[in-house]
Amino acid sequence: MLFPSLKLHQDHVSDRWQWQSDLADGYTVRGAYLFLTTRDAVTLDVASGLIWHRQVPLKVSIFAWRLLRDRLPTKANLVTRGILSEAAHHCVSGCGGVESAHHLFLSCSTFGALWSLVSSWIGSSLVTAQTLSDHFVQFTGSAGGLRAQRSFMQLIWLAVVWVVVESDE
Repeated sequence: MLFPSLKLHQDHVSDRWQWQSDLADGYTVRGAYLFLTTRDAVTLDVASGLIWHRQVPLKVSIFAWRLLRDRLPTKANLVTRGILSEAAHHCVSGCGGVESAHHLFLSCSTFGALWSLVSSWIGSSLVTAQTLSDHFVQFTGSAGGLRAQRSFMQLIWLAVVWVVVESDE
């Protein structure tokens, strides 16, 4: 489970809400803080399982697979491999940041800002994650538990990252 939840619990007693993260003590601010600060990052396998979608062109899924593994020819990766000089690592958007996959797709003031617009457009909460894998999994799950809703969110996330890469060419 990615996030703790409050769940309706029925044991032949009145219905009640129960904090799933700590069944013994229930919800506490300390418990919520510990959950948020000690949680393991989403494994790459979980995120990778979401990129292969039958309604997504194969080239988009392959791109997303490479993106989640930091295997795109970003300027930071090209500098690391000695293909570009250290001075040539600035973001293509002109924002002044180092062009890495994380920067381009999450923190860039130009391209990363798309997520707040997309979230507003579809009426979902803004996802703020530290890694691309976390962002993908959290964004996909932000619509709720129904399979059709998760599938829709997968398509939206993949379309947004594809638009960013296509706008760069």
